[in-house]
Amino acid sequence: MVHQMSFPTGVRLILMAAKHELHQKGLRLTPQRELVLAAVRQLGHATPEAVAEKVRSTHPGINLSTVYRNLETLENVGLVLHTHLGHGGATYHAAEELTHLHLVCSDCGEIGDAPIDAAANFVNTLSDEYGFKTDVTHFAVYGLCSKCASKKVK
Repeated sequence: MVHQMSFPTGVRLILMAAKHELHQKGLRLTPQRELVLAAVRQLGHATPEAVAEKVRSTHPGINLSTVYRNLETLENVGLVLHTHLGHGGATYHAAEELTHLHLVCSDCGEIGDAPIDAAANFVNTLSDEYGFKTDVTHFAVYGLCSKCASKKVK
């Protein structure tokens, strides 16, 4: 059984919008969906396992399969998105965070963000020269973070 939850104001506002979005699609914002969505928002980029761990810190009865099912539902209604950042499984983040590209360090594995506008020239070139419409919300750029790059120079 899931007990009363307390979320920061920003998360509460997102949950209210999520409830409306789910209702429009004929679904309810169940306590489990609420917990999963709040965990994704609090964690930023998170694997299902990390989301489950976060949820279990306050609600130990929630299992991993429940988290996977709810992530899938939340993605289907457009509240969370996934991307693949490396060789592991999918990483999830809140859909309202569509304003960034994922920067993945090949050495240390750190995940950073860059404004989505940083890819504007690339996206425009693909569109203008190849007729290819790019979805950069699933885009991950691999390279070296500033710390690892400075170590390589020395």
